[in-house]
Amino acid sequence: MVLPDYWLKRPSEDFDERTQLAFDEMLKTALSIGGCPTIPVPLPWPKWQFLCYVADHHDLALHGSGDPNIALFEPRQSSDVNDFGNQKAVYAASDGLWAMFFAIVDRARVMSITNACIRLEEDTGAVHGPLYQFSVSQSALASQPWRTGTVYLLPRKTFTTQPSMALGSSKVHIAQLASRVPVQPLAKLTVTPEDFPFLLQIRGHDDQRLQEYATALQTGAPWPSDL
Repeated sequence: MVLPDYWLKRPSEDFDERTQLAFDEMLKTALSIGGCPTIPVPLPWPKWQFLCYVADHHDLALHGSGDPNIALFEPRQSSDVNDFGNQKAVYAASDGLWAMFFAIVDRARVMSITNACIRLEEDTGAVHGPLYQFSVSQSALASQPWRTGTVYLLPRKTFTTQPSMALGSSKVHIAQLASRVPVQPLAKLTVTPEDFPFLLQIRGHDDQRLQEYATALQTGAPWPSDL
C-alpha cells in the first residue's frame, strides 16, 4: 500500500539496553512519587524517544495539551467525521509523537488542524509504521503557531482503541484512544517546539477546502472538485 509522500516515518530509535533501563527507571521514579510529577528527561535522550518508548512498552495513554496544570481529565463531547471521534470522552494517543503534536500546536492561533498516526497491516500480517501526517491552517503556518506544552501520561485501563479500518487489502490501525469516564493523570512531561522532530515537516492546508471535504463526508454531498 503506497501512501502520499507527505506521510512521515518515525525517526530511527536506538533503544539499547542502557536506554531502556534509564527510561524505565525515570517512569518508575515518577509513578512512585504520586500526584502528577513532571518527569525530567536528561540529555542525551530526546524527549520524543522517552514518550514513544513508554507508550509502546507500558500500559499508558498520552494526552498533549497547552495547559500544564490539569489535575483531572473530564469527558468532553468532540466533533469528528467518524463515530469513534464524535463521542463524549477523554481522548488520548497510544503514540508519543502524536501526543506531542497536540502539546506544541497553539490551537488559539490556527483555525483548524488535520493529523493522523497509523500503522498499516498487510494481508500477509506485515505491519508498517507508525506513520504520521501533521497539518495546520496555511494562513497561520508562516507565523509559526507553536508553544511550550505538556504531555500527560494517563492510566490506560479505561481507554478503548479506535477500531481498525480497511484500506484495500490492508488494515489501518489508528493510535487514537477514548475513555468515557474521567481520568487522573499519573505524570507529565514539558515539551517545547524544538523537542518535536517533525516541526519543519508540519504542512499547511486551506481551511475552506478542508471544511468542504468534511461536509462531503458527513452529508454525502458531492466531493469537492480539484479545479
